[in-house]
Amino acid sequence: MTGVFAFIGCDLSDSSSVQTSSTREQTTPPRRVKTVRVAISPQERIVHAIGSLAAQDQATLSTKVPGRLETIPVDIGTAVRKGQLIAQIEARDYKLRVQQNEALLAQARVRLGLPLAGANDDFDADKTGTLRQTRAMLEEARSNGDRLHKLSDQGIVSKSELDTANAAYEVALSRHQDAVEEIRNRQALLAQRRAEWEIAQQQLTDTAVYAPFDGVIQERRANAGEYVLASAPLVTLVRMNPIRLRLDVSERDAVRVRAAQKVRLTVDGSTNAYSGEIKRLSPAIDEQTRMLRVEADVPNPGSLRPGSFARAEIITDDQSPGLIIPASAIATFAGVEKVFIVQENKAVEKQVATGKRKGEAIEIVAGLKPGDLIVLEPGNLQSGETVAAAD
Repeated sequence: MTGVFAFIGCDLSDSSSVQTSSTREQTTPPRRVKTVRVAISPQERIVHAIGSLAAQDQATLSTKVPGRLETIPVDIGTAVRKGQLIAQIEARDYKLRVQQNEALLAQARVRLGLPLAGANDDFDADKTGTLRQTRAMLEEARSNGDRLHKLSDQGIVSKSELDTANAAYEVALSRHQDAVEEIRNRQALLAQRRAEWEIAQQQLTDTAVYAPFDGVIQERRANAGEYVLASAPLVTLVRMNPIRLRLDVSERDAVRVRAAQKVRLTVDGSTNAYSGEIKRLSPAIDEQTRMLRVEADVPNPGSLRPGSFARAEIITDDQSPGLIIPASAIATFAGVEKVFIVQENKAVEKQVATGKRKGEAIEIVAGLKPGDLIVLEPGNLQSGETVAAAD
């Protein structure tokens, strides 16, 4: 009898324990949690690429004429504006050459009856004294010959007188032709003197070297006092703003890249982010690297330098639909990312795959659907736990 009571007592005790546990579950209040519904919002689609910065333009400036370098007022790092003086060759010899050619030009103008100075070399050859004189003599000889021919027909003048008149006409004609040729020679000489004077003027102008664009001196190769030859390099000038970003994009991503797309970049040694725009794309994929060369123009506040290594994000689409949730909804354990959704007042664990993170928001690429109610800041929340949305 004793064993039977003991069994009965034990059975009653277990029944009481189960009943107590069930009562506790029924009386435990639900855990209050903050929730938010998953919604679709426009997202950026990005192609990642690496590359380097380069000067927008680079020019090696040289002098067009030889001479002693009188001054070179720039050095490495000097910022210059378009039209600013870069170097000056001693100009005295070139000024004297201009004066010499100016005198020769004036002499050629006078020989054609033009004023000493003037930019217009046009003239009327018929108004020159030489041509007027020879033309008058030619007309006189022609008139005299015609008169003697008529008299000869009447037998009034002898043949010798007629021959003399014909010879006089031939001489007058020859002199007139010589005068015309002389005028043409003088005209050609005037054109030559004008060209020589203009060349001398241009050489004088070329003794000064000016910046062809706004930029910064990258290298100086000559010093004041040196004798430099024509075409000798003096300085290297680079245009820094905008700066050129050269990127290599994989063949797989190349189909998504277009001109006018925006690009963001960072450079080593700086925490600043910069932005630019795609301007140029190579027409072909490189057969060796299977990469597409892409170039963007980036406004340069002064801190970007050619040659710097750059990491870039090309924004190929800024209105692509995507699921975005607060990053605080993500719980990570052993490298696995998960969230809790609320279903029938219960927390249900869902494993997710995440995409790009921006600030306090993160993209979900798998595991959730629009309208899901997710828990924010789950902490130690357990799957299956009863929850209630906080006010």
